[in-house]
Amino acid sequence: MPVHPIERKLAAIFAADIAGYSRLMARDEVGTLVQLKAFRALIDGLIADHRGRIFNTAGDSVVADFASAVDAVQCAVAVQTSRADERIGQAAGEPMLFRIGIHVGDVVVDGTNLLGDGVNIAARLEGLAEPGGICLSGAVRDQIGNKLPLGFDDLGEQQVKNIAQAIRVYRVRTGAGVGRGGSTRRNPATARQAVDRGAAVPEHERRPRARIFRRRHGRGDHHRTFTHSLAVRHRA
Repeated sequence: MPVHPIERKLAAIFAADIAGYSRLMARDEVGTLVQLKAFRALIDGLIADHRGRIFNTAGDSVVADFASAVDAVQCAVAVQTSRADERIGQAAGEPMLFRIGIHVGDVVVDGTNLLGDGVNIAARLEGLAEPGGICLSGAVRDQIGNKLPLGFDDLGEQQVKNIAQAIRVYRVRTGAGVGRGGSTRRNPATARQAVDRGAAVPEHERRPRARIFRRRHGRGDHHRTFTHSLAVRHRA
């Protein structure tokens, strides 16, 4: 029986889902589905506008590939800012927020689908993003360089599930930090002080973020210490 060669390609993988989707569905199934449909119309159009291709969807998740890391990141920023600008609405009494992860890597082509670690890493980065946020791998950050007027926070090496090597992670600043075009190292002490003061963090954003941090408790010594501190302070 002939063995068919495996087709591979290098791609920027964009993975997005809605934070707390299962909780929203449990509270208001019909309202959540209506808002999800509006979200999908928005995100599908923006992916196409930025020359991306959706190759997988399941429930609230969308996975797409781009030939360019720059296009993928521009699309992610457009998704997050357009959602806020258009004020699509709320589900179950709280905002519906996307989390987005982007990675550049080698992937296996299986018909119209893409498989492999490149896709898995993007999905893990999405899980590290805060509601309304974007996380990039170090490979994406290197590709972007100074091509985009964005700021980035260096979150350091993160060990993620089912990926052998730690991944360098950067968070895109989509608020006041946008426009500086550089990267800064995250300071855990400063972050803890901001949490203590409750600085510019709306209540509906603070609660989900604490839950997400607690769920990831245990990924590396540095990450575990920082996330445990945040979770404890949010519960206080």
